[in-house]
Amino acid sequence: MDMEWTILKKRGNFRPVLRYTLTLTEFEVQLGMPAVRVQSPIPKPPDAGWTHCWPGQNERAEWIPAEWYLLMTPSYRTVTVTEDIRLPWRADNEYPEVEAAFTQLREAFESALADAVESAPMDERGSMQTSAAAKRVIAPAFAAERLLRAVRG
Repeated sequence: MDMEWTILKKRGNFRPVLRYTLTLTEFEVQLGMPAVRVQSPIPKPPDAGWTHCWPGQNERAEWIPAEWYLLMTPSYRTVTVTEDIRLPWRADNEYPEVEAAFTQLREAFESALADAVESAPMDERGSMQTSAAAKRVIAPAFAAERLLRAVRG
């Protein structure tokens, strides 16, 4: 799976936006990979829908994270997923938990990938004929029916 992300922040009181794109490889699609979800170490700021955070509010005040973002890979049906999430405002613009989150997601995905690879392909075919015992049972009735058809002509 290919993982790409960027963190963009405007100057000032704006919150940074993490945009990430996850894309399955053709091999992973062919394995029928499920979506894998992890709770990341990325804290979800209060009022996460707001594009800004004023001084003294939310994460710029006394704040202890109560929620963390969930990250999810695409399934073999969706192949690619792109998401935008708002990160908490920080004066230093440091977000080491972003790379840690993608490392965690990759490890969970690779575990599911290893399980999928272990499920070997198969192509089993079979056929059967009527058994000799059954043929002995039905032979008299079959012969009688053919004789009656011949006589009716």
